[in-house]
Amino acid sequence: MARLNSFHLPPESWPAPGSGRPYLLEGAEARHLLKVLRTPPGERVRLFDGRGRDGLFVLERVEGGRAVLAPESLTERPEPADQLVLALGWNKSGRRDWLLEKAVELRALGLAFWRAARSQGDPPAAPKETWTEKMIQAAKQCGNSRLPEVHVLTGGVPGLIEFARTFERCYLFWENAEASLIPRPEDLGRGRVLAVLGPEGGLEPEEAARLLEAGFTPASLGDSILRWETAALLCMGLAHLGRRNEP
Repeated sequence: MARLNSFHLPPESWPAPGSGRPYLLEGAEARHLLKVLRTPPGERVRLFDGRGRDGLFVLERVEGGRAVLAPESLTERPEPADQLVLALGWNKSGRRDWLLEKAVELRALGLAFWRAARSQGDPPAAPKETWTEKMIQAAKQCGNSRLPEVHVLTGGVPGLIEFARTFERCYLFWENAEASLIPRPEDLGRGRVLAVLGPEGGLEPEEAARLLEAGFTPASLGDSILRWETAALLCMGLAHLGRRNEP
């Protein structure tokens, strides 16, 4: 069977069970469904909310540019117990959109941008709407019903240490770590794990020292000097394999 077209319905737009409210697709998503794809009534589509809920729906009718859909089946997945969050030193990187897409495909639970001493400028005060849109498009392609949660941390290293308090394990990936300290896939893929990467210019020795003093485990990704997005992708790939290798 051909893959169904997917559309994002925000969590707040999902009717409460038993409310009798219809499922309504509006705005850009409705225009894509009705104007671009010219979906006829009776056609089946997939809706997802980005927080683990999705379902199969049938287009019933069109009302004032809105699509009215009837559910055929609904699935709600709990938040996974195995969670990788990447804390990335801020860069003016043209590959950020690409990294957001890969985070969705490889099912990272979150991304946290923080300002390191060698960061190129400051991150925005809050996650951008364009970041969410990029992740939604990736979720439509790969079928993931959960979008990574994006954080923008303040306070530099102290803010990062505070953010790390809720994690079971915290790894600091940096260029001075011994190459033999490469985590196994299950180290990153099991439990609630934070993986910290510096910006393109690397970490200042004082930053690494403070994180190690706070209990972060030093780790390496091998002998090669990796770009920011390559290191992030490798961490997510290892965690993805670690989750798949569960007994």
